[in-house]
Amino acid sequence: MLGAALALLLVACAAWAFERRRRRTHAVSGGLHPEITLPHEAEFELYHNALSLCSKKTRFCLAELGIDYASHPIDLIETGCYENIRAPFLAVNPGGTVPVLVHEGHPIYESHEQIRYAADHAPAGATRLVPDDATLAAEMQLWVDRASLTGDNPLEDAAKSAGNAVPGLTTPLFAAMMRTIPTWRVLEGLLFHRLKQRPLVFLALKTFGIRRLHRLAPAMQALSVCARAMKVHLDALEEQLAKSGGPWILGEAFTLADVSWVVILERLVEGDVLPIFLADRPGVAAWWDRLRERPSYATAIAAHGHPTITAGIAAIQDAKRADPALRAALEDPCR
Repeated sequence: MLGAALALLLVACAAWAFERRRRRTHAVSGGLHPEITLPHEAEFELYHNALSLCSKKTRFCLAELGIDYASHPIDLIETGCYENIRAPFLAVNPGGTVPVLVHEGHPIYESHEQIRYAADHAPAGATRLVPDDATLAAEMQLWVDRASLTGDNPLEDAAKSAGNAVPGLTTPLFAAMMRTIPTWRVLEGLLFHRLKQRPLVFLALKTFGIRRLHRLAPAMQALSVCARAMKVHLDALEEQLAKSGGPWILGEAFTLADVSWVVILERLVEGDVLPIFLADRPGVAAWWDRLRERPSYATAIAAHGHPTITAGIAAIQDAKRADPALRAALEDPCR
């Protein structure tokens, strides 16, 4: 019996080692990689996910520019499984992150790099999303940067950008979505994910669930820190909209700054806290209403829903209705 168990263990270890070699991951630098040529069928192709904040941004940009692309949806653990750390996708992006924009077979990594690349390679007659004026273009880039999610652990730098503040505010949604994801799927991340803290966080969120999330001190601390940072970022956006005179961040011109910020507010919708953040920011609220009227919002964001996201939002709302203490814990930091 002991011999059979040992043999089984050896086989399992050998299988893990083999699979580990197939799933080698490493960080990748942002921007275009002309030295890599991937199999492709269209001029532009996009590997993306319905929940991914950065995927929403790149889709929204492509829609604004009228760029057609071959679509490759990739699951993350939040939407079902760790497809992003399996060999086929790692051949596209060894970093294991989405989105990946591919142009003529060459990948462009990092969404803030992708939107600039797309704007620079837009078809004739496309909307200009980068101002011709150098001063305005530099100002636009500052707002793009302030909305970008960067680094392996953005929570450490929530004050740097609204993008980095978003993950902590998404914790309730993650906890709600994890309830339908089998534990063994989450454990796959411990075996193969480059950043082991991510699957560990998801395991903790699955264990506590949305209804006991307020008892998970690290999660509530992250939410509080990120809520404070987000208020500062949104106050700056409110001030900028007043200064520019609107209707957009830089004034009359709709730019990559607006493209970058639309997904920040969309994530606050998914976290069921956007009305709280908009309560004292009428300029941002009006800007958000105008954004949602753009055709690109419908095609790039609203049309890319996912059942786990919808169910997760509903679970947050149900849990808050059932427990006033949970509601207060999740919403008071955002006020």
